[in-house]
Amino acid sequence: MAAFAHVAIDGPAGSGKTTVARALSRRLGILHLDTGAMYRALALAALELGVPVDDEAAILRLARAKPIGVVLDERSPDGFRIRIGEREVGAELYRNEVSTIVSVVAAYPGVREIMVDRQRAIAREGPVVMAGRDIGTVVMPDAPVKIFLTASLEARVARRLAELAQQGTSVDRVELRAQMEERDHLDIHRAASPLQPAPGSIAIDSTDLSVDDVVDRIAAAADAAVPKR
Repeated sequence: MAAFAHVAIDGPAGSGKTTVARALSRRLGILHLDTGAMYRALALAALELGVPVDDEAAILRLARAKPIGVVLDERSPDGFRIRIGEREVGAELYRNEVSTIVSVVAAYPGVREIMVDRQRAIAREGPVVMAGRDIGTVVMPDAPVKIFLTASLEARVARRLAELAQQGTSVDRVELRAQMEERDHLDIHRAASPLQPAPGSIAIDSTDLSVDDVVDRIAAAADAAVPKR
C-alpha cells in the first residue's frame, strides 16, 4: 500500500489521540493502532505478577517472557487486539492503577526498543493510523502526515475523569491532575524517545474542538499529502 496512507499522531495523555485515531481510521478506511495500549499491557502484566516497576532489569525480563502481541483487526471496535503472551486483554488496560505506572515502564530504553520494532513491523504491513508518544519522531519519522495533538491540562483531566466514570471508577480530581502532571513530566524528560513534536508535524490544540473537528483537519492534511495525478 502507498506510504502516504500512514498517519502518525503524538501527544500527551488525555489529548484525545486514541479517540481521534480511531475515528480517523474509520474515515480513511485504514487500520488503527494505539501504541500506548502495548505499554499499558506490559504495565498490567507487572501489576498482576508483582514485578516492581522501578526495577528496569525485571521489567525488561518480563517484556521478553511475556511478549506483548498486537493483532490488527478491522472487525474490532479499536481496530486491533492486544495480547500478553497468549492471553487477550481489553478494558483492564485502562484501569487507573495502570495509568499511574505506564510512563515509568515506557521510559525504559530496552522496553521501547522491543515495542518500536513491533510497531515498525506493523507499519510495513500496510497503511495505519498510529497514535502514541514517539510515532512521528521514532516509529514512523517518514510518515507524510504527522500530528502533535495537545489540549489544556484541565481539559485532559476532565476527559480522563469522564472515561473513568464510564468504567464505574471514581477518582479524586486533584489526585488525577497531579498524576497527569507527573506523567507529562516523565514523558517529556525521559532519555529514550521523549514526547516532543516531530519535525514537520502539524500542531492541533483540541481543547475547544470536537472529535469531528480534529478528524476533519487531519483528514484534510492526509488528502493534501496524496500525490495528485
